[in-house]
Amino acid sequence: MVNAVPLTRAEALAADIEAMIVERGLGPGALIGTMDEFRDRSGYGRATISEAARLLHDRGSVEIRPGRGGGLFVAQPDPIVRLRHTLLTVRRMPATVADAIAVREALEPVIAADAARHRSRQDISDLRKHLTRLKRATTGTDRFMRANWALHERIAEIGPNHLARAVYLSMTRFVTDLSEHAGPDHGRDAGYLRLRLDVHAELVEAIIAGDVARTLTAVERHHASS
Repeated sequence: MVNAVPLTRAEALAADIEAMIVERGLGPGALIGTMDEFRDRSGYGRATISEAARLLHDRGSVEIRPGRGGGLFVAQPDPIVRLRHTLLTVRRMPATVADAIAVREALEPVIAADAARHRSRQDISDLRKHLTRLKRATTGTDRFMRANWALHERIAEIGPNHLARAVYLSMTRFVTDLSEHAGPDHGRDAGYLRLRLDVHAELVEAIIAGDVARTLTAVERHHASS
């Protein structure tokens, strides 16, 4: 068994600060603490605190403001995450959420192809029900996103690759736990929801048909329209 590499002091402090953001329910722009406060609280020197701040800044979790009245502040939602999922915005750990989305999308072809190869009659029936729920949910972004996640989770349950399924589902749930819909923009959202419905309908029909090549093409279209 390979032993895990221990965290450096800066990495451990960065993890503590991220946990603090979550525990306190701090939103974008909120002050987390000053450098002096982190030094007094942790007992670490300035170099360690500065390194932890840099790590958090690189992840997109915090904004560093120097000078009087400065310190660490919760970063604004990362626009990269916002663009990758048009109806989602992220308030906590946006860089980590972006990584989770990347892992999830990398696994999607495996998950979908396995579903096409191994779907049962019960799976087909369930997928059609989920697609019907998705169609009925196009009246609101919240409902649509919940139905969307539920459909993808049901697809992931079909295949025999337990490891791929476990990682995929954990990434999906991580993203849903840390994200929310971005707020209504009815002119944009209505057309976007119709597009996403069409994309998911083709994905479901390809899986039901057991056509792996068609399924993979549908996955590519799914990613392209995100």
